[in-house]
Amino acid sequence: MEKYLFMLFAISLLACAQSTQEQHSKTAILITDANIINVQNGSIKKKQQIVVDLGKIKNISPTVENPEDYPTKINAEGKYVIPGLAEMHAHIPSPSTDKKRILEVLFLYLSNGVTTIRGMLGHPAHLTLRKQAAEGEILSPRIFTSSPSLNGNSIKTKEEAISKVTQYQKDGYDFLKIHPGITLEVFDQLVETANQVGIKFSGHVPVDVGVRHALQSNYASVDHIDGFLEGLVPESENVNPGDNGFFGYNFTSLADESKIDELVELANEHNVWIVPTQSLFERWFAPVSADELLKEPEMKYMPVSTLQTWKERKNQYPVEEAQWNQFNNIRRKLLKKLQDNGSRILLGSDAPQLFNVPGFSIHHEIDGMIKAGLTPLEIIRSGTMNPATFFDKEDTFGQIKEGLDADMVILDANPLENIDALQKIHGVMAQGQWLSKEMIDKKLNEIAQNATQN
Repeated sequence: MEKYLFMLFAISLLACAQSTQEQHSKTAILITDANIINVQNGSIKKKQQIVVDLGKIKNISPTVENPEDYPTKINAEGKYVIPGLAEMHAHIPSPSTDKKRILEVLFLYLSNGVTTIRGMLGHPAHLTLRKQAAEGEILSPRIFTSSPSLNGNSIKTKEEAISKVTQYQKDGYDFLKIHPGITLEVFDQLVETANQVGIKFSGHVPVDVGVRHALQSNYASVDHIDGFLEGLVPESENVNPGDNGFFGYNFTSLADESKIDELVELANEHNVWIVPTQSLFERWFAPVSADELLKEPEMKYMPVSTLQTWKERKNQYPVEEAQWNQFNNIRRKLLKKLQDNGSRILLGSDAPQLFNVPGFSIHHEIDGMIKAGLTPLEIIRSGTMNPATFFDKEDTFGQIKEGLDADMVILDANPLENIDALQKIHGVMAQGQWLSKEMIDKKLNEIAQNATQN
């Protein structure tokens, strides 16, 4: 009997030792005294201890036993923690780009707290990158990727639509990317086939399709608020839809703003998400000179050859300021109405696009959303819990909760009080990997040096 009791005692001690060892494993990270922002309601839990291990948030509590035993500790006293942001209209370089540069672009997103990206111009190589990112083989945000472009040249017939949609679903792309030029007949076949094989579609609204039919076809997301301005033009104007110009700019003076509520309600009725990419229209297509934009600090992270191309392309799109102001005011009204009546807004800036440097452009996008009247909390939701809901991944990311992936940004100030605090980054954690401010700055310096040579 004594021998039996001794064995029970020994087993109990071993179990306790193993439990302690698991709690303080070599990969465990303890974040101390953090102020955690609840992105659902804007409340703040102060001075919380966050335990991270194996890429997951293991525990959140006011206290933690034996904090000195954790191999890695991050002091977050006086700082604020939010979930990692999602860039929902990103572009991953093509495989013809130098591999080193591809990894640099992915890091530029991370450096600004972007831990999830939705690639909007897919390629088979991006499926490999998605897998490598998920398995931690490369330093990268979580990746969702579209199919290659479906447009007026790639699918000219219903048969081509059936073939490519079916193949892209089999290949494992997360969704289909719609570009301009698709005829109505081919588009309807695309939608029918996508529904049959079970793959969603997002992107532009082809002119022949029109925004109302597009919304009724249940886009997963309409990006750039594309087609909405054209949808405000009364039929009595008898315009040629193909004369719309840059996202409806040519029809600005014809837009009937009283029709905004109808389009917003239609989007809500069909659960369509909106990715505004407002920065695209307040930077590239805007009455600001290329030279002024080139003076911005983040431009040093882009290759010299890219900056020259951006300058040349911007100069091809002259903008008349008075008309642009009216055009942009309509876009802002649409964005605010879409937020107020449905709240299905996703943060996305279209980077790297003209003068939108990956990661950094998110802050220009946020500035445009603020000017449209959205609140800091609404904007933060658009880049955290909304993308998680969009992808049906609420149990994976989008909030600071036990059991979710350890994607988070530690900020020096409260972004609910001033959204610019999102730029005051103390560090970023991507699926449990900690990137300190010092590490981020060092890597950014390397990227800037490399950019001067290309």
